[in-house]
Amino acid sequence: MLSVVSARYARALVDVVTETGSTVDPAQVLSQLRAVQALIHESPTLQNALNSPAVAPSRKRAVMRRLMDPMDVVDKVRNFVYVVIDHRRAHDFASIVDGFETLLDERLGFVAAEVRSAMPLTDAQRATLETQVSRLAGKKAKLKFTSDPALIGGVVAHVGSTVYDGSVRGQLEKLRTRLGAN
Repeated sequence: MLSVVSARYARALVDVVTETGSTVDPAQVLSQLRAVQALIHESPTLQNALNSPAVAPSRKRAVMRRLMDPMDVVDKVRNFVYVVIDHRRAHDFASIVDGFETLLDERLGFVAAEVRSAMPLTDAQRATLETQVSRLAGKKAKLKFTSDPALIGGVVAHVGSTVYDGSVRGQLEKLRTRLGAN
């Protein structure tokens, strides 16, 4: 669940990135935010420094500038990271980036969906599922795939609050319920 604060930062960045006349590619911004997020996540020392009130914001910005320079992040990403640091929200960065992705997808007309399958799917199966889920949702779907051997076979797709269960386990549960009712 996205916190109110994280949602506010994410929404502000989506507004800046998608405003008329913006010259940055939203997908590039997301990719660079994910790279910065990974950089922070991989270093407990960096996390401690960014979250510590004992370290001056100017020092935090200087460290992040040195770390982001080789990454060639666009100015909007760099400035956004500085705003997050200046407002002491570095501990919310991962949540803000997740919120940014969700809100950006909504703004661009995508719907996010999670698909679980009993086994990893081939590229052709993924493409077929993406087409089917997009048709069901009425919007272009961005799918995240995971494997769940407990499904036995088939797939389960979560699109918003709607669940499409085409798994063997789901079919067995329906059969058990029907037999129990008789």
